[in-house]
Amino acid sequence: MIIRSKAPLRLGLAGGGSDVSPYSDEYGGIVLNATINLYAYCTIEETDNGQITIQSYDSGCVESLPVSDTLPIDGKAILIKGVYNRVVRDFGMQPVSFAITTYNDAPAGSGLGTSSTMVVTILKAFVEWLNLPLGDYDISRLAYEIERVDLGLSGGKQDQYAATFGGFNYMEFLKDGLVIVNPLRIKRWIVDELEASMILYFTGASRSSAKIIEEQRKNTQHGNEEAISAMHKIKQSAVDMKLALLKGDIDGIAGILHDAWENKKKMAKHISNPSIQEAMDVAMKAGAKAGKVSGAGGGGFIMFIVDPVKKKAVEGALSRLTGYTVPFQFSEGGAHGWKIYSR
Repeated sequence: MIIRSKAPLRLGLAGGGSDVSPYSDEYGGIVLNATINLYAYCTIEETDNGQITIQSYDSGCVESLPVSDTLPIDGKAILIKGVYNRVVRDFGMQPVSFAITTYNDAPAGSGLGTSSTMVVTILKAFVEWLNLPLGDYDISRLAYEIERVDLGLSGGKQDQYAATFGGFNYMEFLKDGLVIVNPLRIKRWIVDELEASMILYFTGASRSSAKIIEEQRKNTQHGNEEAISAMHKIKQSAVDMKLALLKGDIDGIAGILHDAWENKKKMAKHISNPSIQEAMDVAMKAGAKAGKVSGAGGGGFIMFIVDPVKKKAVEGALSRLTGYTVPFQFSEGGAHGWKIYSR
């Protein structure tokens, strides 16, 4: 039997960073994000060779290990191993031989939530394979625990929920750890107009978000008033973005995105850099209304809001830089898996 799964990557439209502890624990966080038609993929194939064979295209890892109830967290394909170890521990999975293959449509460090989405995708494959009794909130929470607690990787909470639920979501991260996902019913013409008005530009440089997130954490822990005030405004931007999005106010969305980027840069030193600023300057000069890095910052993808009639002009200007634009559409569905029975 073969099991496959996929989950969508996401754009962080507003509020990103307010879902990161300790800010979310102390003040509560609000995030508005939307999934797009770029995905993380996983395939599990049952085998009978006594080996667990791992192929992670994103990390460049290919290895075979003897069947065991615990795989070593040794820096290689740790997302796969982390999920496997937790499933064996929590759900009594009997160690068996199998092959697992994973890959992403976007590079790691792109700011689209690739790592968290991959954890959700892998977990969804195991849920499908073993018929585990887990709903969307269960999968999201467990994926968060695997990545942040078991593996000790820095980051917030929004990515796991975005990948699992899919679509446009207004998420509340409450002080007691409770997460509430509010799906937004956006009219089709508004989605179409937003797609026509957006450019997704890859800077050509992936980055590790860990240092930036760690600086944000320290700023909150140490009571950095400028950083905390900026985060309060970023959280409010999610509230404002929700209203503008439901109304189809694209100019309002552009204004919110611009202000959110200015506040985001106050959260840590390396959120922006010369290559990001160059792309911002080039796009604005060519007619873009606003831009913001998706994710923690420091590299990855930049979202631009443009007048649709100027879209090609802005894309042309950006094409002269070292990065490239990526066509995309917003997606509705979240993580899902399916089985293929061999004949």
